[in-house]
Amino acid sequence: METIEVKEKILNIIRDISPDEDVDQVDPAISLREQLDLDSMDFLDIVMELRKRHKIEVPQEDYTKLATLNSCVEYLTPKFH
Repeated sequence: METIEVKEKILNIIRDISPDEDVDQVDPAISLREQLDLDSMDFLDIVMELRKRHKIEVPQEDYTKLATLNSCVEYLTPKFH
């Protein structure tokens, strides 16, 4: 899967979890939690949606790898089959 497709899948999950946020203006190099009004429950919801929608397990020790949109794409791209 192309990185642009992975990025769009991540953004779609964030849109569903936090519909009031403008994810189209996200700077991919800056922490998502700094840019968007995401709390720890929202972050867990993102992880759960990755599991539910795409069968991707993210171990707790890897949560820091999902800090920015760039790091999410880098970490998740190999996991999409």
